[in-house]
Amino acid sequence: MRVFSSHKELLKSLDSSKLVGLIPTMGSLHKGHLSLVDRALIENDQIIVSIYVNPTQFNDINDLKKYPRNLDRDLDKLKHYKDIFIYTPSDKDLYQEVISKKYDLDNLDKILEGKFRPGHFDGVATIVEKLFNIFSPDNAYFGEKDFQQLSIIKIMIKKLSINVNIISCETIREPDGLAMSSRNKNMTEEERLIAGQINKFMLKVKEIYKKTKIYKIPDNIIDDLKNLKNCQLEYFEIDNLSKYSSFLKDEGDRIFVACWVGKTRIIDNMTLK
Repeated sequence: MRVFSSHKELLKSLDSSKLVGLIPTMGSLHKGHLSLVDRALIENDQIIVSIYVNPTQFNDINDLKKYPRNLDRDLDKLKHYKDIFIYTPSDKDLYQEVISKKYDLDNLDKILEGKFRPGHFDGVATIVEKLFNIFSPDNAYFGEKDFQQLSIIKIMIKKLSINVNIISCETIREPDGLAMSSRNKNMTEEERLIAGQINKFMLKVKEIYKKTKIYKIPDNIIDDLKNLKNCQLEYFEIDNLSKYSSFLKDEGDRIFVACWVGKTRIIDNMTLK
């Protein structure tokens, strides 16, 4: 493991004749992130893990301030991996001015997460484009927990003709089904138990979908989720994101959910295939 805060210095260590795999993260690493590293190591000769809390994708300054950060702990989790490069830049190493570009994302940035986090996906696309342009990876790895983000990155590279393979990786879950997330550690023990029930609601919808192919979440299931203690629902919907853009392959209908449990915002999704 080698750690760089300067992309120019890291580039000097890359072998341009070998395959490069990139894993963009905002740190506070968990088993979900490490599963991306494990896969990337199988499919590439050189791995770059970026650890950077990108300010342009936060529409709430308080959310940016409280986002969990512990670089020493992250590096400790990565120290056992051989032949990987860790990129831990400052804002200045990536931005001349810390603002996001504006992208044409076929209105996929206006629904679901985009509706509740205006400007978020412009910030995501900005930082991912920067990383792709700097390191020219052959493959880039993203978890399906942020499926809308994954879809937007696929649109962005097609529209900008960026030559990189986007590898989507299965969501890694806790034993009770809660999707692993850096924010989960912000919950109290009671809130954590409540959050663990969200996956059960999605599974219930999936069972109904198998029998009747519904396109709207039943009202009684939405009401039951809303009635969870300390749970504030933002959306719980069935959608097929490929209908928004010709650049997306049809991967079928999915459930998408976002809610607050206490002061922690949780997002998740599940395929209905």
